[in-house]
Amino acid sequence: MTGGSEVVHGYPHLETVRAAITALYKRLSYDGIRTYAPSVAPVDVAFSDQDDLHLGAQRVARAMVQHLHLPDARMIVSFREMQHAAGVELAAGPEYFIDLNDRFRTHRNDIGAALAHEVMHVLLHRLDLTFPGTRDNEILTDTATTYLGAGWLLLDAFREDELSRQKLGYLTPEEFGYVLAKRAEVFGEDPSIWFTSPQAYTAYRKGLAQAGQDHLEPPLTAAGWAGRRRYAKDRRYAADHPGWSPPGSLYAFDSGKDGLRVSFPCPCCFQRIRLPCRGRVRARCTLCRTVVECDT
Repeated sequence: MTGGSEVVHGYPHLETVRAAITALYKRLSYDGIRTYAPSVAPVDVAFSDQDDLHLGAQRVARAMVQHLHLPDARMIVSFREMQHAAGVELAAGPEYFIDLNDRFRTHRNDIGAALAHEVMHVLLHRLDLTFPGTRDNEILTDTATTYLGAGWLLLDAFREDELSRQKLGYLTPEEFGYVLAKRAEVFGEDPSIWFTSPQAYTAYRKGLAQAGQDHLEPPLTAAGWAGRRRYAKDRRYAADHPGWSPPGSLYAFDSGKDGLRVSFPCPCCFQRIRLPCRGRVRARCTLCRTVVECDT
């Protein structure tokens, strides 16, 4: 887990984030995802300067283990000088050794964020859920941590002003906000009430706006006038040119025995939904059970 000083903003990893959410639903199922409610409570990870450092770290680690449904896992937490913010030794278990950077000795409020990421590594290891490459695998870990209810801590660890900056994890602050917003859609939570960092709140609001755009893409009926007009034009062109799909669009066309069909990502889990182009229709995503209104 990194905690570098250079903070990148925006949504450079959005495609991988969406793929990670899809992978979580495929591996855990709709019912499995629903068991990760509610999110980790602030009281469960509270860490004051009066708490014993090692006992407090073990207590927070146990809270993460319980939240992520790892009852037989035992986390052994230690502190040492290291380049990264934290690291975990993935073995057969049930004991896992987590190293935290020495700076957490004096930044105790962020210990929960670091442990959330590392304990998620253990869960994904047990689920045998990985992405190829270190970068994508760490993005998967951040996304899973956030979507399964512990990642608000990672966003709350983001602080930035004229003199200093701090961020944990591989996602940008806005991407953390985006994943939190996608979770909020499913679980009906408002994570903004837990933030102690003003910058985290701002990033969440930006991510919330970005997440809202997922429900405004054609062929969804909530798409704006310009989007619907562009979609209608693309549909006519695709009907006359079999095999063509508009470049840069989330939707794609193909021809089958029953005529022209369109596929597009579910606005909740991003699994592809394929429907015949026959006008207004209501469809249910088979992966996350979201019902969408479309004008195909």
